[in-house]
Amino acid sequence: METKKNYINGQWVLSVTERKREIICPSNGEIIAYTTESNEADAKAAIKAAREAFYVTGEWRRMSGTDRADYLYQIADEITARGEELARTDTLDNGKPLREAQGDVSDAAACFKYYAGLITKPQGGVYEVNNGFGPMHSYTVHEPVGVCAQITPWNYPLLMAVWKLAPALAAGNCIVFKPSENAPLSTVLLFEIFEKVGLPKGTVNLVLGTGPEVGAVFAESEEVDMITFTGSTKTGQSIMKAAAGNLKKIGLELGGKSPNIVFADCDFEGAIEWAMIGIFFNSGQVCSAGSRLIIEDSIKDKFLARLKERAEAITIGPGLLDPDMGAIITKAQMEKVLGYIQSGIQEGAVLVCGGERYMEGECAKGFFIKPTIFDHCTREMKIVREEIFGPVLTVQTFKTEEEAIALANDTPYGLAGTVCTLNSARALRVMKEIRAGIMWINCCQPTFNEAPWGGYKMSGIGRELGVHGLEEYQEVKQVNIALETGPIGWFMH
Repeated sequence: METKKNYINGQWVLSVTERKREIICPSNGEIIAYTTESNEADAKAAIKAAREAFYVTGEWRRMSGTDRADYLYQIADEITARGEELARTDTLDNGKPLREAQGDVSDAAACFKYYAGLITKPQGGVYEVNNGFGPMHSYTVHEPVGVCAQITPWNYPLLMAVWKLAPALAAGNCIVFKPSENAPLSTVLLFEIFEKVGLPKGTVNLVLGTGPEVGAVFAESEEVDMITFTGSTKTGQSIMKAAAGNLKKIGLELGGKSPNIVFADCDFEGAIEWAMIGIFFNSGQVCSAGSRLIIEDSIKDKFLARLKERAEAITIGPGLLDPDMGAIITKAQMEKVLGYIQSGIQEGAVLVCGGERYMEGECAKGFFIKPTIFDHCTREMKIVREEIFGPVLTVQTFKTEEEAIALANDTPYGLAGTVCTLNSARALRVMKEIRAGIMWINCCQPTFNEAPWGGYKMSGIGRELGVHGLEEYQEVKQVNIALETGPIGWFMH
């Protein structure tokens, strides 16, 4: 197998380290590719290329929004044309069911189209001013930030890359990019598309490697103007500290421990379905997963019995077979999730279903965990407090609306939340009280290119997607023009 290379200054190059990394398929534990393993020198070469492209050549940032949009539309078309290849690549690399990967591809193409359209729309504003300096024309313009470093996770390899790249490129920035070393292959294909459509040399630069050897260099570099990261809160904190050197802009989309509040007056089967999607979609490897079921006491037993029945009927297997649920990304992550499950048992939670590795047939070679539900959970338990990032649901009960809100907010995270009730007034009351950046009512997990994505508290800083996602990659400049020339008589002597 040919080793996948970095893409720096318009060229595909191996790392100066001459090291390579095995890329393992989580469905069977087999090597499916090799990638070059980069270091500080590679990261600095990419940064240098991006700075040259932005500050010296300046072709991309000086281009009109309409011309940049033409490139983004071409990228979207190429993503669609290579859709099956991209989907199969993410399925093999990440382990997710094929239909989920196909949905990611469709969303990725739509995201580029959205920002292609948005960048051609009016931006900035004109202001009426009167401050004693004579007649003035005052307005603002939006400009690109500069060199943007972007680091993405392994749970949505293609889609998370696009969420960052599409708005950053639309705004006119130049990019240095590091995908997760655990699932980088669809990102390599995406950069092949960038090359094909002819993005100017140095506009996009790909560096394959680990966080300590590449990501840390991006975060610390005073030659980088902005860094965005999606991943764990712990890593986000490290990036935030490192970014203080030159006070670079930061965007952090971090962990979550999202509540799913279910009232007795819910649409019962609908709430069951959304609870399933909330925790078992992508094998629970979702930052916004509805991992804490907070349910009204009077319907808990009935609801949990039905949920157990549905969870135990979930099909599990290699992603290319398109099961209900695929693999966990790595053996290490699988063992981490299993460790949380043992912690829950030791702390007194009652295991309703699952709780172990799934090893039937060919799955014995891969990294699979049965859908797991814990009842009788309390706020002190590790499985309730910490993000597990796997198919593990905890259950807590409440009797009053106020108690439900208190339980929902009892977490350092604030990414997302769900409220299931047919009482619209109650839904709105509870929604307003939940400290989270994304709220769903009678549904869970729908995401839209048009709507901002991000969290409160320790779930991050800034927003992706929508107009807000574009503005993250822009600076706002105030411009004031005197409409009359000559002395204004301010100094009298």
